[in-house]
Amino acid sequence: MALIGTDILKAAAILKQNALVAIPTETVYGLAGNALNADAVTKIFETKNRPSFDPLIVHIHQIDEVTKYTPQFHPTLAKLAEAFWPGPLTVLVPRREIIPDLVCSGLPQVALRVPAHPLTLALLKSIDFPLAAPSANPFGYISPTMPQHVAAQLGDKIDYILDGGPCRVGIESSIVGMEDDELCMYRLGGISKEEIEQVAGQQVLIKSQVQEKVLAPGQLSSHYAPDKKMILGDIAYWLANTDPKEVGILSFSKIYDEVEESRQIQLSVKEDLREAAQNLFAALRILDNMPVTTILAEPLPDIGLGRAINDRLKRAAVGKAD
Repeated sequence: MALIGTDILKAAAILKQNALVAIPTETVYGLAGNALNADAVTKIFETKNRPSFDPLIVHIHQIDEVTKYTPQFHPTLAKLAEAFWPGPLTVLVPRREIIPDLVCSGLPQVALRVPAHPLTLALLKSIDFPLAAPSANPFGYISPTMPQHVAAQLGDKIDYILDGGPCRVGIESSIVGMEDDELCMYRLGGISKEEIEQVAGQQVLIKSQVQEKVLAPGQLSSHYAPDKKMILGDIAYWLANTDPKEVGILSFSKIYDEVEESRQIQLSVKEDLREAAQNLFAALRILDNMPVTTILAEPLPDIGLGRAINDRLKRAAVGKAD
């Protein structure tokens, strides 16, 4: 079973052997391996049971490292990185050959970011390679936001979990890139469309919907899903058409009289979207472990971080990825 601790030197030693370590970030916990070593990257895909056509994000220590891994850093993306790094923003850029094909699923671009967590930044500074790190969970399941979540799901498959406490943001990073001179968002995440547009000085075209070909991490239709059946919509309507004794409820702030309060989770009583994002994945886990057959959830206001939360809820309601 994986040890849980704060020993950066131990984590670094394991990674240098091309083995895997779970690392904390401000978004979710990541399953990390040497991004420049194909064997280590293969272990990530095997451990998560992740399909090889779903690319990984490469984590670096600081913005100055970007040019090691891309020959072309578009000025707009550089401007966004200067504003939001370390933080929940990933940039999609042309890759250098030093990045193995498997990291990028054979695509010509690589996803880069600088995570905003002191332990992981210290770890990245202590090693001479970047870390490929998708969420530290079996593929398609709810992303982990505490070390205990990682231990429960992957603890028998890895040696060490670097304990950075609960994740501050709680949902994955926003992914942006350039198509010609058009700024595109490939995944909604911890930084809102409006925040990105304000810094970039131009509109963002949202391309996070599923496409015939996956262009960036997190574009599959089924993802972040509990094992229980999940329905997203008008909770009151579904309660009228479902046995209330069989359901758990995930609401923004409301309590429903038809269901015991012990089977209801409010993402934010004060209707704060940032608090809701922080609580989302942990709430899904709690409901998934309750003695219910169905989870009823409602969309949040489709503004700011609400868009990213709704994106995760929609993908979770599709069902578990195969």
